[in-house]
Amino acid sequence: MIRLLQDLTGWRRGLVALLAGAVAALALPPVDLWPLLFLAVPAFLMVLGSVTSMRARFLLGWLFGLGYFIVALHWIGAAFFVDAATYLWMMPFAVGGLAAVAALYWGLAAALTGLIATRGLPQVLGFAAMLAVAEDLRGRLFTGFPWAVPGLAVDGMGPLAQTASLIGMTGLTLLIVLWAGLPLVLFETGAWRQRLAALGLLALMPLGLTFGMMRLAEPMGTDVAGVKLRLVQPNISQDEKWRADNARSIFDTLKTLSAEPGADGRPGIDSGAVVIWPESAVPFLIDESPVAKEELSRLLAGKATLITGAIRRDANKKDSDGEPLVYNSMITFNGAAQVVARYDKWRLVPGGEFLPFAWLLEPLGFRKVVIVPGSFATGPGPVTITVPGAPDAAMLICYEAIFPHDLIEPGKRPGWIINVTNDGWFGRSAGPYQHLAQARLRTIEQGLPVVRVANTGISAVIDSRGKILQSLAVGRQGVIDSGLPPAGEPTIYSRFGDWGLAGLVLLALAGAMPGRRRKRFG
Repeated sequence: MIRLLQDLTGWRRGLVALLAGAVAALALPPVDLWPLLFLAVPAFLMVLGSVTSMRARFLLGWLFGLGYFIVALHWIGAAFFVDAATYLWMMPFAVGGLAAVAALYWGLAAALTGLIATRGLPQVLGFAAMLAVAEDLRGRLFTGFPWAVPGLAVDGMGPLAQTASLIGMTGLTLLIVLWAGLPLVLFETGAWRQRLAALGLLALMPLGLTFGMMRLAEPMGTDVAGVKLRLVQPNISQDEKWRADNARSIFDTLKTLSAEPGADGRPGIDSGAVVIWPESAVPFLIDESPVAKEELSRLLAGKATLITGAIRRDANKKDSDGEPLVYNSMITFNGAAQVVARYDKWRLVPGGEFLPFAWLLEPLGFRKVVIVPGSFATGPGPVTITVPGAPDAAMLICYEAIFPHDLIEPGKRPGWIINVTNDGWFGRSAGPYQHLAQARLRTIEQGLPVVRVANTGISAVIDSRGKILQSLAVGRQGVIDSGLPPAGEPTIYSRFGDWGLAGLVLLALAGAMPGRRRKRFG
């Protein structure tokens, strides 16, 4: 089989790369078939090692990435069915174009790997290092889009996910791709030293599992004293959510769910309770509505706090057309329905909340999916917010939870993270499950609990080691009443960020360099 793949030429070689990428994507949630990586990565490396030109290596890497991202990101297409008459024609351009652009990073990684080595352990080490660097860049350049990072496959790998507390999601990408490629070294004809080294590197996998089990076995402590949370999941379908004639019924649904008695018999609006509504919970400017604030005042009754996702505008700031700036925000109301804090989203969704290259795409008929009065503006960055009745919190709106870096305001570590989202765009597709998995990784990386409130699910309370304590499934309406899990100690990753990734890349490249010397001088 190895010789057969290495001898392929032309379109057959490209087809293997494309299919290998598609198979590799099945390692991601909700499928979680991560053992398939141990077939897909070696298959790709076999065909990659059979080409000599940098252009051919780039093309194979791009095809590998294209297959991966088409499968991993196919669920994005569901958003274009919400208003099919307006947006459906854009779907193949959006999904295919996004996959094609993301795959460019993988093409670059494959091309650079060929400069290091084309066979054996040096090739596996080189590709793992280059792909990790490429994925780190994908998460940072041009606003960044780190969705479907291969390291997310750890979601199905049990205690191994705890190594994210040391090296983060992209560090896990390097290790998982490295481990997946090592069977090629064991079964391909090669030096016994390489096989021995491959076995040693594979041994790091059970070592990571052991570390994870030990970390999970450590005592967590009790919930934060006196904190009572109510997470409200209204389950408003996306095609109903932004209709002006639904504003009253949506607002009433949220209020009713907030006030109804809990399963334990206690009132929903309890003394000191923190009630959380999802992203852009109501289809009107809630902080500008006297009627809404008067009704919230009666609901909160001076004894509860409400945190809600909301669209808000700032009349003191204007865009280039002279219109007030509009923000996707989280607004905190005290018991008297007074606004006591705001957080403005600063990482906006490309194609959703802003249109990249609008000067080129708008004349062709392309539009951003989320329509607001005016234009969405970006907030100032991560901010730790004071929450009445609870510890200070970091706030993430939807898409912001997929980024492993720049989550926390420097020097102001919070006691928890609040993540509100609206995954209603994506129905029952893979999207909400992948989004939840990324939120779980943030808890492990930061050592902080995440309280996630979604319009249509999946809402969840997640402890500081990524364990889901309570959740509401996709497509259900209801509430979660919970305490607040305690914050853990700051993790190595939260202290030092991606320096651990940099160290792993340097070690992998150092191990691969002998392959380069043999290629040049042997």
